[in-house]
Amino acid sequence: MAAIGNGIFAFGQRKSVPTAHPFIFLTCALTVCIALFLIASLFFPKVDVLQFIQTNYPWFITSGAGFFLTFIGFYLLYTRFGASYYVLYAVLSILTTSVIVGLIIFREQFTLYHGLSICTAIVTIVLFALGNAQR
Repeated sequence: MAAIGNGIFAFGQRKSVPTAHPFIFLTCALTVCIALFLIASLFFPKVDVLQFIQTNYPWFITSGAGFFLTFIGFYLLYTRFGASYYVLYAVLSILTTSVIVGLIIFREQFTLYHGLSICTAIVTIVLFALGNAQR
């Protein structure tokens, strides 16, 4: 589902008219996203929102900053390079999320196959760079 949403987001951003102010498109898109979340939340169990905020505010501030960096990165990626460069983002995201967050910070299980997949991700970055050098 996330991959489909990401494709829809990339399509919408690439089809939009570029502007000198990079945050206008992102702000409008996030406004639609928040509205959809609010509508969808009506179909889930009610919780004590104040208690949730008091308990989790450091983590949604952290995640919000992460969303900000992600969307700024997407804006720069799609407006300066195009959707075909997404492969570079995806592979770098695999490395930062899997290795730094999963393996180093949370000490999640890591097998030989995980290690091999990290190696192939690095090979992908090298191949992508070589492909760009031949343009």
